[in-house]
Amino acid sequence: MLQTKPISKTITSLYDLQERFNLNPTEKEQFFPEWNQDLPKLTETETATLEQIKNRFMRHRQRGSLAEGTINHLVISPLLTLAGLYDEPFFITTEPEVELILEDREEVLRGRIDTLIIHKQLWVLVVESKSTIAFSVALPQALTYMMANPNQENPVYGLITNGDEFQFIKLTTQDTPQYDLSNIFSLLLPNRNQLYEIMGVLKRIRQVMLQNLAE
Repeated sequence: MLQTKPISKTITSLYDLQERFNLNPTEKEQFFPEWNQDLPKLTETETATLEQIKNRFMRHRQRGSLAEGTINHLVISPLLTLAGLYDEPFFITTEPEVELILEDREEVLRGRIDTLIIHKQLWVLVVESKSTIAFSVALPQALTYMMANPNQENPVYGLITNGDEFQFIKLTTQDTPQYDLSNIFSLLLPNRNQLYEIMGVLKRIRQVMLQNLAE
């Protein structure tokens, strides 16, 4: 008999992913060039908006830790809007439920994605905002959600953040499941605004997905 288990309490390590899905880091050096190669140039309007987002975030952050909802309002939503991921042909869904059935283990894993960007049934970007959870825990959970992608032909991208730091993920499930990670970007670095790099990656992912849709 299948047992239903929450993803947040069941998948707490990368070992859990390897054991259940045979999911491992890729060995291909050029598996994830989208996070650091051929990034689109930002316009003056975009850089000015990113400065405003960073300043607004820091003003609130200086008062203490921020809740997930506050992080989404201050940073995530403005970034996705500026990157064009709220616009045609993409759609946003919040807290959609996902379910993975593991018959060999008699398990049903269920959870809710914080934010999902889609085009029809094609997943584009999974966003997980975990203000009080370390990346070492947020990462396996985000990868589990990404494994639920119903379209196996194209890669799916992820973004995890605790508000202070951001990391991108690329996952493919065709043949042997594998993934790779970007560097971690921080909003707390003095005299630097790494939202520029984050925005470049988001725009590059948008370009790649539009190319995939056109093929």
